[in-house]
Amino acid sequence: MGVRDRAFVIRERESFVSIWKRRAISWLVLLLATTLVWLLLPVWLFVGATVDLLARRLALPVARTILMVAVYLACEAMGLVAAGFVFLRTTFRSPAVQLEANAALQGVWASALFSSVRTIFSMPLYVEGEENGSPAPYLLFVRHSSTADTLLAAALLSRPHRIILRYVLKRELLWDPCLDIVGRRLPNAFVERSGDAREAQLNAVSSLADNLDARSGVLIYPEGTRFSETKRERAIQKLVEEGKHELAEIARTFTHVLPPRLGGPLLLLERMRGRDVVFLDHAGFEGARSISSLVRGAFVRQPISVRFRRVKGADIPTEDLDLWLYRQWQQTNQWVVDHAPSPGSQ
Repeated sequence: MGVRDRAFVIRERESFVSIWKRRAISWLVLLLATTLVWLLLPVWLFVGATVDLLARRLALPVARTILMVAVYLACEAMGLVAAGFVFLRTTFRSPAVQLEANAALQGVWASALFSSVRTIFSMPLYVEGEENGSPAPYLLFVRHSSTADTLLAAALLSRPHRIILRYVLKRELLWDPCLDIVGRRLPNAFVERSGDAREAQLNAVSSLADNLDARSGVLIYPEGTRFSETKRERAIQKLVEEGKHELAEIARTFTHVLPPRLGGPLLLLERMRGRDVVFLDHAGFEGARSISSLVRGAFVRQPISVRFRRVKGADIPTEDLDLWLYRQWQQTNQWVVDHAPSPGSQ
């Protein structure tokens, strides 16, 4: 039975009260923020442009950032309204219809945000290996450098190729109103990055590999968090402490990526043995690691380079998958080194 034949949603063990308490807070914050930002948007933009010009930043990064925040809030608000319409239209339809409708909504939402980011910050896009994004099923490993790169797979894979990706996401993202609603209707796993329920978290991730069909893929961010030099050193030290010296030696060659975590990625590689693996490598989003870098202009006019690299299931070894993954991640790191924007190029 394929994913289109039945509902396939990873339900977290969370009470009704907990869910709606969170939503009451996040929806109220969204309503207030959207109203405040859009009612006074001309004022905010004037203030932002004035700050830019006083600091001699002619590319107006502060004003662009304010505009992007406004667009994001609008997308969130419209996404919630659209999710309500989808619910009303599909409540008495089959689970397959519900799944398709919510996946389509997610694709439109992510594509709108991604296009807005590129337009507002004047960012050209270069994609190679796009043909490797189809056909499914496959396991998708995505480099993670900023919040903005979470839009890539939905905008460049899911919508154009009509593939329903099953995401492994951090549980904190449930505070995003649209992800809390539509993300929970889709086959995603929202997991705690720390805590005592490790077995339950891994079971949720493992469940994503069930009943894959020709339009299904599983997406995970092997690094688990955004890159920083401090995090890289900490991860290498942990490998040494665990006696994984060969992995630590490989990780020391990483300059732009973090050493992959092994729990979820290895579990999925085992569960999806024989399936192809696609690596989504990208460079250009580094300027969005923090608000401070955005307002300094690190994002403006930076090219976004994306590569889809596919490894056939038959070429993936049956043993030492940790070494295989780290060596593949070396290729990702080298590609990023070759394509990352040079400092001060904005």
